[in-house]
Amino acid sequence: MRIRRSTFPLALIAAAWVSPPSIAHPRSADPVPADRHAQVDALFAPWSGTTTPGCAVGIARDGAVDYMRGYGMANLEYDIPIAPDSIFLSGSISKQFTAASVALLAQDGKLSLDDDIRLHLPEMPDVGRTITIAHLIHHSSGLREQGQLLYLAGWRSDDEMTQADMLAIAVKQRGLNFAPGSETLYNNLGYTLLALIVERVSGMPLRSFADARIFKPLGMTSTHFQDDHTGIVRRRAAGYQAHGDGSWRVSNPASDYYGPTGVFTTVGDLLKWQDNIIHARVGGADLAAFTQTSARTPSGEASGYGGGVFVGTYRGLPTIGHDGVHAGYRADAVTFPDQRLSIVTLCNGASIAPQVLTQRIAAVYLGDLLAPPLPSVTTPEAELAALAGIYWSPLTDEVVRVEMKDGALRPTGASSPLESLGSGVFRSGETVRWQFSPASNDAPGTRELRIWDAWPTPRAFTRVNAPMPAAAALAEFAGTYRIDEVGMRYTVLMSDGTLRVRWPRQSDLVLEPVGGDRFVSGPWTVTFTRAAQGTVDGLTFTARRLRRMRAERMDDDG
Repeated sequence: MRIRRSTFPLALIAAAWVSPPSIAHPRSADPVPADRHAQVDALFAPWSGTTTPGCAVGIARDGAVDYMRGYGMANLEYDIPIAPDSIFLSGSISKQFTAASVALLAQDGKLSLDDDIRLHLPEMPDVGRTITIAHLIHHSSGLREQGQLLYLAGWRSDDEMTQADMLAIAVKQRGLNFAPGSETLYNNLGYTLLALIVERVSGMPLRSFADARIFKPLGMTSTHFQDDHTGIVRRRAAGYQAHGDGSWRVSNPASDYYGPTGVFTTVGDLLKWQDNIIHARVGGADLAAFTQTSARTPSGEASGYGGGVFVGTYRGLPTIGHDGVHAGYRADAVTFPDQRLSIVTLCNGASIAPQVLTQRIAAVYLGDLLAPPLPSVTTPEAELAALAGIYWSPLTDEVVRVEMKDGALRPTGASSPLESLGSGVFRSGETVRWQFSPASNDAPGTRELRIWDAWPTPRAFTRVNAPMPAAAALAEFAGTYRIDEVGMRYTVLMSDGTLRVRWPRQSDLVLEPVGGDRFVSGPWTVTFTRAAQGTVDGLTFTARRLRRMRAERMDDDG
């Protein structure tokens, strides 16, 4: 789960969405309540016991720590509570330190952000387009997502994964999700490659470079990039995953790759870094500007992503921050630069939502400076039911299913319904917006859907009206398929009355038809392709960060 803070393109749906008024931020007024610490404690009450994991929280105002505290348990096996100096894996919060390391090398004159990545990584394939270092930093490279590539190659999430493993899968790729620079799509492989570039250009491990140039100068004495998952990390909080019976299971990653993740840290250390984003003690004004400056889309619109951080707004106020997810760890760090308020929440339970907690802490500290959230409206169930259905993106091949459940409209499998804001616009969480509208061709019963999430460009979908395949027709999809770029064969077969995709070391993908030759299974879309004569000649796998990965059908003797 990722709750982003990028600005929503309000002008596109002005009839249903009104921009909040401009807000003055007088420094002489102090909206912070005297009982703010008690209010923060109340927010963490569900995670304050001795039988659950929990969180550490750190809050700074004007560069000075205002409050730090731990809630819940750092280790459930040894009854060790979380303290303010407990150390957590911060997940994608690590990206800003990787990006800052690249920026420091650029300041040193040892590389340029406009460099073709193959200048430093010559083993990367020539895909016919130049991918620059800046593309990697700003998630506009078009590279496929490393975790999804490894999944298709038969890797499990708890396998030991190294930098070499990530590079090995990257160099096999012969295609991209999109032309570099043409779109923005969050991507972890880009940051793994950035870590390798730092090491090759600087001549030292990323861990050593970041220690020397960032962590030690800022006094971040409890922070490091982890490059060996078997290493001892004193005061480390263990990661946990909730089990179906209400108990907890240990969830620590066996990962030795880093760049997109890998930073172990404390809330106190991260507050020092958040302060550096504003005051530029390390890297100077150039690094601060690099971090805070959003990239631009081809149309000139801000993408919402700067130097390893999201640069956006939350309820009318500018924000700089990032969240993090890895194994049982969850993290969020955000700064309100105009108000000089920074909030860091590090958690060791996968079911905890630190982004929501930081937003609620912000509401405690900022009060009326935050614009009120738009009120939801009551929409007749008949109008909601008319929006339910299956939607498909011609650009990405993604499928979204929307259903009526318990009197509310919700994405299939989602725990929370969509909140109606009127005129076909809905809210999912604080920042994700859905807009339903009649199709532009005005064909009866057809609809279009746009979803804005982390990025300013919406994901566009059309309603699927293709007929479902007859049960007898499913047999023509059975066979063996192969993707050379991940070195894997897949068997499509009928089992227990359902069509499935099977390959080594993974659970079957059980395919649910959504119309024509297209199927879904969890987050995956599987689309079968046909030759000119109509026979099935392959299939494609699509997920949010991997588009149309093609598997060729093999001959029966193949």
